[in-house]
Amino acid sequence: MRKICVVSSGRADYSLLCWPMREIQIAPDMELQTIITGMHLSPEFGMTIKNFKRDGFPVSSCVEILLSGDSSVAVTKSLGLGVIGFADALLQLEPDLLMLLGDRFEILAAAQAALIARIPVAHLYGGDTTEGAFDESIRHCITKMAHLHFVSNEEAAKRVQQMGENPAHVYNIGATCLDAIRRTTYLDRNDFFHAIKFKPLVKNLLITFHPVTLGKESSCEQFRQFLLAMHTLSDEVGLLFTRPNADCEGRKLNIMLDEFLDTHSNAKAYDALGNLYLSALKHVDAVAGNSSSGLYEAPSFGIATVNVGDRQKGRVQADSILNCAPYADVILETVIEALDMKVGEVVNPYGDGNSSIRIIEVIRSIGDSSALLQKHFYMTGKSSVV
Repeated sequence: MRKICVVSSGRADYSLLCWPMREIQIAPDMELQTIITGMHLSPEFGMTIKNFKRDGFPVSSCVEILLSGDSSVAVTKSLGLGVIGFADALLQLEPDLLMLLGDRFEILAAAQAALIARIPVAHLYGGDTTEGAFDESIRHCITKMAHLHFVSNEEAAKRVQQMGENPAHVYNIGATCLDAIRRTTYLDRNDFFHAIKFKPLVKNLLITFHPVTLGKESSCEQFRQFLLAMHTLSDEVGLLFTRPNADCEGRKLNIMLDEFLDTHSNAKAYDALGNLYLSALKHVDAVAGNSSSGLYEAPSFGIATVNVGDRQKGRVQADSILNCAPYADVILETVIEALDMKVGEVVNPYGDGNSSIRIIEVIRSIGDSSALLQKHFYMTGKSSVV
């Protein structure tokens, strides 16, 4: 039995890791381990560790790292605590392969600990670009510490190879979130809105706005502009907010959101919608904000996405994505357009919903994972002599 250890830091990566974990769990030659960290362990973010028990996944180890602040110093100290915590967890669990997803600072801490512990890493969603956040640099750092690369699209595969990674270990398996879309049992409209305790209005908008760590304007200013646009929008539009991540200024955004909710009866916020999130996408009329979900999942539901600012700049996009600058008048105009768009025939560029099965097939094909540890730099081409 090969021990495959999956690290999850919050609601966003959990939804992308859920079906790969399920496939590992049912594989007769693999044992699923999990390390839970970050927002999963915080009451402020919904204590979403409960989702693991609900869905029947083991909790092998917990690494508590979040500090009470959201300054750059607090996040950096959390990163350091993460390296220490993951060192202990990996020593205890002794996995044969560590599975990491994405680009958060918690995941960077896990990659660093695995590198020193000589544990091979399988990395999901490498090679993407997000120019408006320091997640871009974190993602590329993890790529260089990883040994198997499961990317979501062909452009990402090319970028990973440009970083000197062995093309034989770069696999374009698509986006794992589409696996969940194919396999989820959805609530009907009335049951969904009853479950989230919200009375739907004429139109309904699903919103997620995360901190913008490299934006020209601060996260707070961009969110202020966004909320001004929502204030100006018709009060016949229901506003369903999911709260921001635990990044720099994340708590400040939550304070601004709470102040907005106090004066707008057509709006409600949720720490985490969990397994109701996909039902939300099925029953709202559009998505807005700066979350990757608007690019990955929303196109599969035939709804438009208003992608605000540069946080997701560089990602592959479906034709249903409307990009706009982070200014209130532009956001308002774009949201009104999105709510009336008909995009039911759009093609999602992130695969066919069979990514998790492909991941397991690749892992199974690798005989001795430890043989991956010594990496060579593969040149994609020779530079010109100047």
